[in-house]
Amino acid sequence: MTRKGGLWMAWAYLLVAGVLEVGWAVGLKYTQGFTRPWPTVLTVAGMIASVFFLALAVQRIPLGTGYAIWTGIGAVGTSILGMALFGEPASWPRVACIGLILGGIFGLKVTSGH
Repeated sequence: MTRKGGLWMAWAYLLVAGVLEVGWAVGLKYTQGFTRPWPTVLTVAGMIASVFFLALAVQRIPLGTGYAIWTGIGAVGTSILGMALFGEPASWPRVACIGLILGGIFGLKVTSGH
């Protein structure tokens, strides 16, 4: 990624990796312990794709920043979808904690030097 726009692409790869992480994490619920073939195949494919895009991103983004943002996107997205799809609690403390994670993601992004 030495061409112009490489850093922008690295952040785009990180966003894709995070969204894929949300997808495979939610997919785990549908695999029913990896006993359902198609949900399992899609979930494992999402895992592989997510790590692939993370690997592309951390070629240009600091590893600690990239990994923390990747897991943060996954945690926030999975929590929100858990509330929306599975009726998980949406109490104000839980939502406030999601906000804190979002603040951490933003803080890491703006202080990464990239």
